[in-house]
Amino acid sequence: MLLAGWILGHLCWMSLQWESAFGKVLEETYRKWLQYKDDCLRQIQQDPHPAGLFCNRSFDLYACWPDALPGTLVNVSCPSYLPWVHTVQHGVVRRHCSLDGHWVRDSEGHLWRDMSECEEEQSTYIQELWLKQVMLSFQILYTVGYTLSLLSLLSALIILLTIRKLHCMRNYIHANLFVSFILRAVAVLLKDSLLDQHWSRQITTHADIGDMLSHRAAIGCRIAQALMQYFVLANHYWFFGEALYLHSVLIASVFMDNNNCLPYGLLGWGTPLMFVIPWMLMKLLKENKECWAINENMNYWWIIRVPILFASLVNFMIFMKILKVILSKLRADNQHRYPDYKLRDSWSLYSTATQTKR
Repeated sequence: MLLAGWILGHLCWMSLQWESAFGKVLEETYRKWLQYKDDCLRQIQQDPHPAGLFCNRSFDLYACWPDALPGTLVNVSCPSYLPWVHTVQHGVVRRHCSLDGHWVRDSEGHLWRDMSECEEEQSTYIQELWLKQVMLSFQILYTVGYTLSLLSLLSALIILLTIRKLHCMRNYIHANLFVSFILRAVAVLLKDSLLDQHWSRQITTHADIGDMLSHRAAIGCRIAQALMQYFVLANHYWFFGEALYLHSVLIASVFMDNNNCLPYGLLGWGTPLMFVIPWMLMKLLKENKECWAINENMNYWWIIRVPILFASLVNFMIFMKILKVILSKLRADNQHRYPDYKLRDSWSLYSTATQTKR
């Protein structure tokens, strides 16, 4: 179960990184586009107008166009906000000013524009499309895995809760561990649903992009992200509680009363709050971007990861100690049985010798 959870979690993390990278690129592109637009409008207002007939300067939401003489082809450098601008830095976008002083339009009535030199390279586009398909396959894979795990855990939890003979301290810890797995799976599926809803909005105007990247639009997926981090931590600390209980039963009393559920409940559900709340505050104050999935400052990321690593390390140490105790008990049992074997062998030899003399 632990290995399967790790694999599903790793696939989820990979998919989340892809979605985060996409969101970061979109946000950065939109920010640069706004800056490009402001600079263009400022230049339009400041530059003096030429005399005579000319095509008017304008910003067509893609590039900034200067005034142009009739019958000329105007070349403008590829916009600086394009994510792939480093590959098209020598390219230009073109428009044609007609002899009557108007920008040429196409057959559908739209302003004609040749931006073929500013488009993303086909090989890069194909590679990004392939990577997107791989990430989508990973998402489908771990979604199916989490769904099957969710159904299995719900069945196991119902059995533990409905059969009275199974009500004991050990199974209380098991049940809480199952609940943490269930809530973790629900949080992951909810996070994916909200992210898909967030990034798949229909965009018809540039204002739609601003609405998509607004803090108001990201509230739902940020809450889902915080819940997922909390349940992942709770999952690890209920494993920690399982290890401590087993240690207390086999080796020593970690808690004074092993039948007291409260210390284990505080460890499993309370400890994660000590780390998730500071992480949420740092994200809100320092990295309040998109769905809180981007870790620009890794120090904030370690607020969540250090307690997970600590719990995993202590669990491993407890496991090794319990394994050592079990092996020592097995050796002790073998040593107790060894004199019995010697006595049986001696008695067998004595009986054989007696019968031989007869």
